[in-house]
Amino acid sequence: MTLLDLSPATGRTNPAAPATPYRAAVLGDTDPLRFLDEHGAPVEGGLRPADEHLTSERLLAVYRALRLARAFDTEATALVMQGHLAVYPSSRGQEACQAAAALALGPEDWLFPTYRDTAALAVRGIDPAEALTLLRGSWHCGYDARQWRTAPQCTPLATQAPHAVGLALAAKLSGDPVVALCLLGDGATSEGDFHEACNSAAVYQAPAVFLVQNNQYAISVPLRKQTHAPSLADKAVGYGMPGVRVDGNDVIALLHVLGEAFERARSGQGPTLIEAVTYRIQAHTNADDAARYRDRHEVDFWLTRDPVDRLAKYLTATGDLDETLDEAIGEEGARYATRMRAALVEEPKVDPAEMFEHVYAAPTQQLREQRRMVEEGRMADEAGE
Repeated sequence: MTLLDLSPATGRTNPAAPATPYRAAVLGDTDPLRFLDEHGAPVEGGLRPADEHLTSERLLAVYRALRLARAFDTEATALVMQGHLAVYPSSRGQEACQAAAALALGPEDWLFPTYRDTAALAVRGIDPAEALTLLRGSWHCGYDARQWRTAPQCTPLATQAPHAVGLALAAKLSGDPVVALCLLGDGATSEGDFHEACNSAAVYQAPAVFLVQNNQYAISVPLRKQTHAPSLADKAVGYGMPGVRVDGNDVIALLHVLGEAFERARSGQGPTLIEAVTYRIQAHTNADDAARYRDRHEVDFWLTRDPVDRLAKYLTATGDLDETLDEAIGEEGARYATRMRAALVEEPKVDPAEMFEHVYAAPTQQLREQRRMVEEGRMADEAGE
């Protein structure tokens, strides 16, 4: 086995203990970084992003992205209940993570999403019908991954993390200023692929950012049964990379933390692990009954920390958002949802034989027999009509 020598150009006096600027802030201090409190007011002693990130124009664009993510999620939830989608994992309550992830990316950067990150795809600009193709039961992801620099949504937990590191490492070797952003849930941090990706990214100083959306549950398993670490961000210390714990419902804090992580990655300072503390308001998917494992009072508590309302309150207090403008933004979301519904209520015309076309370059005998059985069955059905 050959190991690549990709040590960073800057020397270390103690390579076994690399400097991590957030290490002291994470260990022994599990309070997430915040700019806004749950009421939309700036936190005393909290984060202070640069002034250019707090302009009216910038924050209204961010608010529009949050509202679009909410409109997308609301419409997708309705579509799955009406049978137009096979399954839909809602991101309700996690819109700040979704919007911040998409907005933090530069045009050259890559996004590696999970099955719950469809709203991030929508904010990235991908057509909603294309973004939801996989969740309609299709064999492909629906969008051009190269065009959108967005990998197919990944259903198996954490398997996209090594892919993200591989792309980031390839970019580093090629001298391309590309950062790979890998989205994960808290359940994914219990997977071996997560460990391998973080360890490899740190060893080779790959320009990758891991954003863990800690929504408190891996399906029905609460975080306390997944790890004994004080926080998921603490895991970064063992890999030798910065670990940051941030309020996942504070989109301004998220953009600030992501911006710093991207800057470190792009400047050759390696990966960052970010834990965004948030909450999954809806059930795991439409097939899940969340009432079996969590209390309604817990959901009500997190509803008071809604990421969309939080930014709206801040913008109202600063005078940048009034009722008329808020209604206009809401109408934009309604028109988006209408177009989304029109594209998805019509059932797609599918050729069952298509599923056999991209399995092997040269079909095996078994595959040819399976295809023949499907085609004969279809012809029999059509004859019976």
